[in-house]
Order: sequence, then structure tokens, then C-alpha cells
Amino acid sequence: MRRKPIVALVYDFDGTLSPGNMQEFGFIQAIGQTPQEFWTKSDQIATDDDASGILAYMKLMFDEAKKNGIELRKEEFQKFGEKISLYDGVRGWFKAINEYGEAHGVIVEHYINSSGLKEIIQGSPIAKEFKHVFACSYIYDENGVAQWAGNAVDYTAKTQYLFKINKGILSSRDNKEVNESVAEDKKRIPFNHMVYFGDGETDVPCMKIVKMFGGNAIAVFNPANDKKRAQARKLLRQQRVNFITPAVYTKDSRTYRLVCAILDKIKAEYDLKQFTRYE
Repeated sequence: MRRKPIVALVYDFDGTLSPGNMQEFGFIQAIGQTPQEFWTKSDQIATDDDASGILAYMKLMFDEAKKNGIELRKEEFQKFGEKISLYDGVRGWFKAINEYGEAHGVIVEHYINSSGLKEIIQGSPIAKEFKHVFACSYIYDENGVAQWAGNAVDYTAKTQYLFKINKGILSSRDNKEVNESVAEDKKRIPFNHMVYFGDGETDVPCMKIVKMFGGNAIAVFNPANDKKRAQARKLLRQQRVNFITPAVYTKDSRTYRLVCAILDKIKAEYDLKQFTRYE
């Protein structure tokens, strides 16, 4: 039995840590389009072929880059990632929460679970903060140029990564170990030690799973967007999430106080559980 519980903070990315879609912070401008033009084309591809919206946007990125003479290399994606805007307080959030956890006997780990592109996230200013990034990615040829979709993560596919975090599996490819039976007390991070952050309905399957198994699901919303605020309130009314909070991550924010309170609760329950064992 560990002396300290491990708590996984699992984040969606677009709309959760960043106020927009990551493709809108450099890539779409590089191909000479507006976000509306790009996403309209992507939606049309999915509609015309009854295809996955995720695979549709990945194909469109591939096609438009080729058309505009842009080679999609990991390094180029990471350059786009450097331009991503983040919500207030995000850059200092991880250090602050890690320090709080350490001071209160909790090991905090951070994970991304996103339908965005892993390669762009890896270029973002906060890439180093995550134990692992689960997201869409491409397959590259021997010259390092993207050739095909390697991993497409839609809103239901995201749920598999919760079970991987639960068992300590950091491979997107694995589909064997994650399905093997493991005793609850042998799982690396129990669901009741997970906190899931998402911003909308595409996060509902993950939110519901975490909440159902005793963890905490938090719907964040852009405080400047009344529609997003109303959407978060709807999720709370429907009991799909435990809490809602503005997407502000400073140390004086509601989000910080909420997560600290959750960490305190997890630690107290963990300590109390030790008294169920008597030798």
C-alpha cells in the first residue's frame, strides 16, 4: 500500500485549457483560410461521406497543407503549438496544484485526453507538464512527413484512455493489457482518484464514467461566453458533472479552491481507509 495516493487530473484541451481549437492558432492561417471556412469544409466532408468528424478534419489538414506546399512534419506542428492561447492562469496552474498536493500528502499527475492533435499539444507552452498526452496523431514516413492518420480520438474513444490511466498504461496502441482483469486494489489510479476537466457535450461520456465510478467531473466554461456558461449549468442540472467552474486557473480562482478541496477529500478518504485494515 502506498503512503500517498496518486491523483490523476485529466484534461480535455480545446475549450478547457485553451479558448479555441488548436488548429486556429497558426495552421488555418497558414493555409489562407478562416476558422469558419475550415470547419465548414471539415463538417461537409464528414456529412458527404458519413465519416468520423475527427478523421474528416485530419484529412482536410493533410489535403490543404499539400495544396499550399506545407509539409506536415512534427516540427511544423509543434511550431503551431507554440502559438496556442491559454486561459488565464493555466501556465502556473500545474506548479501550484503540484505544490499543494505535495504539501498535503497527495501525488498529482496531469494527463491530456483530447480529440486535438498530439503533435500540436507537444509544442504548446505547457507540454512538459503532462505525464502523458492521449490525442489524435499522424503516421510519418521515413522523411518525417505525415502520411496517414495514426490515431483518431472521438468523444467515445476518449473513454478508453480513462481505463488506461486507471491501470497505468501509457500506450495508445495497447488493446490487450487494458482489457485484462486486474483487482481493484492493484490498479494504479482508482477512478475515485480521478478529476476530469471538460468544456462541453463531447466530454460527457468521460465525465459520466469518472462520476459514476466515484471520481469528480468538472465542466469548465469560458467566463466571457454566456452560451458556454449555460451549457455548463445544463450539464450540472442533468447530473452529468459534479461541479462547474469558470476556466480561470489562477491561485485565487474558484477552480483552484475546488480542486484543492477535492484533493483534501481524496487524502482524507485514503487515510480513513487505512483503518479498515487491522493486523
